[in-house]
Amino acid sequence: MEKKILKKQKFDKRSKLLLFFLRGSKRYFILCMIFGALVALLDLINPRIIAYTVDAVIGEKESNVPGFLRDIIDNVGGDAFFKSNLHIIAFMIVGIALLAVVSRYFFRTFNARGGEKLVCNMRDTLYDHIIHLPVKWHNENQTGDIIQRCTSDVDTVRRFLSDQLTNLVRVIILIVMSIIFMLNINVKLAMIAISLVPVIVGYSLIFHSKIGKSFRKVDDMEGRLSAMVQENLSGVRVVRAFGKESYERERFGKANEKYCGMWIRLMQLLSFFWASGDVVSGTQVMLVVAFGAAFCVNGQLTTGELIAFISYNAMLTWPVRSLGRVISEMSKAGISIDRIKYIMNSEEEEDTVGAGETNMAGDISFENVTFAYPAKDESDHSGEEESKTKKSDGEINNEAEEKPLTRVLDNVSFKIPAGSTVGILGGTGSGKSTLIQLLDRLLEIDEESECSGRITIGDKDIKDIKRKFLRQNIGIVLQEPYLFSGTLAENIAITDEGIDMEKVRDASKVAALDEAIEKFTKGYETYVGEKGVTLSGGQKQRTAIAQMLLRKPPIMVFDDSLSAVDAETDVKIRTALREKSKDTTTILIAHRISTLMHADNIIVLDHGRIVQQGTHDELIKQEGLYKKIFELQQPA
Repeated sequence: MEKKILKKQKFDKRSKLLLFFLRGSKRYFILCMIFGALVALLDLINPRIIAYTVDAVIGEKESNVPGFLRDIIDNVGGDAFFKSNLHIIAFMIVGIALLAVVSRYFFRTFNARGGEKLVCNMRDTLYDHIIHLPVKWHNENQTGDIIQRCTSDVDTVRRFLSDQLTNLVRVIILIVMSIIFMLNINVKLAMIAISLVPVIVGYSLIFHSKIGKSFRKVDDMEGRLSAMVQENLSGVRVVRAFGKESYERERFGKANEKYCGMWIRLMQLLSFFWASGDVVSGTQVMLVVAFGAAFCVNGQLTTGELIAFISYNAMLTWPVRSLGRVISEMSKAGISIDRIKYIMNSEEEEDTVGAGETNMAGDISFENVTFAYPAKDESDHSGEEESKTKKSDGEINNEAEEKPLTRVLDNVSFKIPAGSTVGILGGTGSGKSTLIQLLDRLLEIDEESECSGRITIGDKDIKDIKRKFLRQNIGIVLQEPYLFSGTLAENIAITDEGIDMEKVRDASKVAALDEAIEKFTKGYETYVGEKGVTLSGGQKQRTAIAQMLLRKPPIMVFDDSLSAVDAETDVKIRTALREKSKDTTTILIAHRISTLMHADNIIVLDHGRIVQQGTHDELIKQEGLYKKIFELQQPA
């Protein structure tokens, strides 16, 4: 139930998103603040004890202590009692210090638990949300930048909450109580000490906006750098095959130099910020010590009171400086929260109201389908916040600017009878793969300009079919299949909870993969590297075919997925498929006529339009694209 609320929830404010992520860790941070407050109170006690000891116990002066403490002292024997029992005061100081140590331990323990629980919750929630976002969103956002938001930005938020915000209660208590105690000791000296506090807070607020703007640029640049690294590591074989190492190294070097330069400028700004704070704080301490010594000489202040006052002034200076740090860190955290908010406010895929299941063994019909993609631009999507309008409440305006559209399908209509095999032929960019992505609802026909039409399975519009059910019953093998790190058996049985080796072998035999696997030293336990890097192109395609066959979907789609296998293996796989999947609706997309020639119907696409349709025998008798391609592919 909670997950459903999450999917429909919009985070219009940073605080709302933070409170949402704090579920499960809030109690740890509350306990952390309680122990932090206790540490602050305990730290405030010892200076008063030391002041009393110096003035009244060691010295002969009257100590300025609160009335209720004077009553306690008189009841146990007065100042004379403590003069003869100095060890009691020592034990009191040590005892209070030990209590402070224990409190600090619990403060740090609960802080660490709260911080790690927060990070775990944020990453789990972000990951779950991202994998439910539509393919269109993933196409518009770079993977490296998404990863950076889920790691670096999450850690920035964690640092702010656990390192700064949890100290806020402690800081406030120290500031308020230190000022009260200082006023109680000497009003004039207290006013001198307090006079520079507004200056520290004032310049902290001025730097707040400057640090925020600089950190936004640095964070966006880090996202672009992460995206560049991810792309180059994923495509390292392509880079090496084309001898582009020097080019990519130079490109990365320029981006990295720019990133380092931005960090240096930010660090210079922060250095000036903290150096200014040191000057003001040092000036304040110097004034307190100088005027305090003068007051002592004039008899307006006792030695013990001066020692206590300096201690309280140190307690005041550090918390005020900490408020400045909180403000500067708040700038960084605010930008990171906005970048995370952009992800969380992106709409997940949702089924239409009343969507259900249907007989997937029915006819497939495309009716007047027109589809267009937004025209690609060369801009980097990793810095989209930089180009968007920032609202007064801190919300990122995610309204996309209107972009020109590139039409890839133009009024396409055809029908695939249940259990038949249809082939689709066409040049690059003719819309073949787009048809399949629309069928599987990886792309949507919606109200966008120039996107219209209807796709049905068994007379039911696919919009009225649950996405999960639809995709479970449509098996797609891509030209460039994606294999995960693991064994061959694990990759083939990736959709099953357990690995049934008998089923794995049966699927491998149909995919003409079994013989190749048996030649491997470890057989089905052979480790497949990232993206199947240890396998050939044909072996990867056959592994993906076996992967799909294990599911036995009623609709199977081969999107040019036999392009990397030789002609003999191609025939072997298609023959086995016809025998094993007689009642399955099969869609073959290919550039090779030999792969399509036995299909019940062949559709020829050209620039998003159906230009020819029929059986192989019918099409080779017609003048047109099919016959032209057929003749080109015949051996000389």
